[in-house]
Amino acid sequence: MASKSKKQETAHGSHGYEFGGPFGTAGITFGLPILCYVFTFTCNDVSGCPAPSLLSPKTLCIDQLKTEVGWPEDGFWGLASWEATGWTVAYYFFSALLYRILPATEVEGTQLSSGGNLKYRFNAFNSAIFTLVICLAGTISQGAEFPLWTFITDNYLQILTANILIAYGLATFVYVRSFSVKPGNPQHRLLAEGGCSGNLIYDFYMGRELNPRVTLPIIGEIDIKEWMELRPGMLGWILLNCAFIAKQYRTFGFVSDSIVFITVVQAIYVIDGIFMEPAILTTIDIINDGFGFMLSFGDLVWVPFIYSQQTRYLSTHPVILGWLGITAMSIILIAGFSIFRLSNAQKNTFRTNPNDPRVSYITYIETKTGSRLMTSGWWGIARHINYLGDWLQSWPYALPTGFAGYAILSAGSNVEGAIKMLDGREVVQGPAKYWGMIFTYFYVVYFAVLLIHRDGRDDEKCAKKYGADWEKYKSIVKYKIVPGIY
Repeated sequence: MASKSKKQETAHGSHGYEFGGPFGTAGITFGLPILCYVFTFTCNDVSGCPAPSLLSPKTLCIDQLKTEVGWPEDGFWGLASWEATGWTVAYYFFSALLYRILPATEVEGTQLSSGGNLKYRFNAFNSAIFTLVICLAGTISQGAEFPLWTFITDNYLQILTANILIAYGLATFVYVRSFSVKPGNPQHRLLAEGGCSGNLIYDFYMGRELNPRVTLPIIGEIDIKEWMELRPGMLGWILLNCAFIAKQYRTFGFVSDSIVFITVVQAIYVIDGIFMEPAILTTIDIINDGFGFMLSFGDLVWVPFIYSQQTRYLSTHPVILGWLGITAMSIILIAGFSIFRLSNAQKNTFRTNPNDPRVSYITYIETKTGSRLMTSGWWGIARHINYLGDWLQSWPYALPTGFAGYAILSAGSNVEGAIKMLDGREVVQGPAKYWGMIFTYFYVVYFAVLLIHRDGRDDEKCAKKYGADWEKYKSIVKYKIVPGIY
């Protein structure tokens, strides 16, 4: 036992705590699900975004607030339902079934520290297109009343809870199972260096096992981390957006250009990532990170439910951009996408064939490890110039919501400038204007923090790997993400 603890301590000592250590990861593990509920209740389709009582904290009444946020009549039990949980599980099973039966390509992953390679089955793109075609057919047939769309919006809260429970359950399963990993096992099961600190909550969050796999009846073997990364949550993001478009039509009798724009560009982003599924094998998530609550919650809850906040908002407060607005959003999006794609393409070309005429002019530092660090071209502008492009792409997700915030008034209010629902209720901005930006622009702020954190992790990793060469590189390429600023 002493020898095992010593090994864990040594491995952890070379890695160090992240995310604030045990206290920080505990806060994230139990705090983020609460934040998802806060967003769901305080920006709602019952009273407003935010709920009116929140704008007058001195006169705040809990009973009134419960009414305004749509708190379930049966209290905490109303956060979940057997029906929503059952259909959510069925969605996961359907996705797993498509993984098994649809055509796929098999690819070997990068070499593991044990010397072996794992095989991966890739058909996330085929699965997504198959599912979306079914949804399209249902929508053509039944319009905004297609049962999938109505079920999602009518049971949004309970579906959120189901996915939170699945995330916790999955993280618990892989954590407990990780203690069965034996050195030199033929399945190439490995422990992740960053998830073996010996602290329960920290390791639960970070993930102890690097590449957990499970064999299911009918489905066969599934690599849990890779499968969860690109399937249920990413496709769920698109499905939620589509459900909110249908809800807007059922509520107002029309669909705004802003909600369509966001849905389309986010769908392109997701489908592009799914189409490039093999590229995931070289990401830090697959190579370095264990699978724990950080990834299970991020993949299954955070991505679909937080990233779709803009369309959820617009389903109750339509915003018309017009062609000028759409053009402006498109320019920002194309600029960000171009920086992201061109910089990554340049890096990949340089890595595979540095003599290619497209990159042969690029200067570099050759490190003692044999690697080459680019000091000109895109990567001479900033050390993570691709992060800038990625972040710029997040702005057109939020900007179409404008100076967000709204209040829902009863039918017959006849307020000037109000948007009328088909049931007679009216939507106005009033005192709520600007306060709704907390919800609709949260993704932009969060994504900036995420990218800065990733940059820090990469800097630490490269400093250990390259030593003095990394310091020399940083003296040449001075900026991290934003040229001239950061």
